Amino acid sequence: MITQTHYTSAIDTRNLTSDQSLVLACRRGEADAWNMLVNRYQRLIYTVPRRAGLDEDQAAEVFQRTFARLLENLDRIKRPECIHAWLVTTARRETLQLIREQRSEQSFSPMDSLEHGLDGEAIPDDNPLPDETLEHLEEQHLIRMAIAAMDKRSRDLLNLLYYQPIPLSYAEVAAILDMPEGSVGPTRARCLEKLRRLLERGSY
Repeated sequence: MITQTHYTSAIDTRNLTSDQSLVLACRRGEADAWNMLVNRYQRLIYTVPRRAGLDEDQAAEVFQRTFARLLENLDRIKRPECIHAWLVTTARRETLQLIREQRSEQSFSPMDSLEHGLDGEAIPDDNPLPDETLEHLEEQHLIRMAIAAMDKRSRDLLNLLYYQPIPLSYAEVAAILDMPEGSVGPTRARCLEKLRRLLERGSY
């Protein structure tokens, strides 16, 4: 969880030349540092699913999942200076997970292609990822920041409803949270309203 409850408006980018400095700044909630980290590694991460044979949309999904995992684990990464390796490993895992979910019947062997390093591998192109992809990622980042600032009960409910690889039923959510199934829907509505107010105020 990011420890600061709001973003600073600007940072001194001259002091953010290293991966370690960027990760530490992200932990402090500095939006510019997050954007720099995404921009630094977007092409590398995008390449992992493309090498496994996934299409553009699937690669964008892996890209978003990878940085969502980074956001969730920022404070638990023991070696921020090795964020490059952490991101690549996570992208590989998310690629394989997406392939499993979609039960792909393609003839390629994703495990073989992901076992090799990326050195010398051609990147599809040098252009930035589509603006809508980056915009969506930034929006998701802000939403997750706002959820992290909510009370534990609300946070747990929203995470179970919206951030699971396989969607859970209301019955399953109710069992996990030890609450009546009939109260999941109304509680969800109240939590979403809290979230909307947090996002509008930017008070997280």
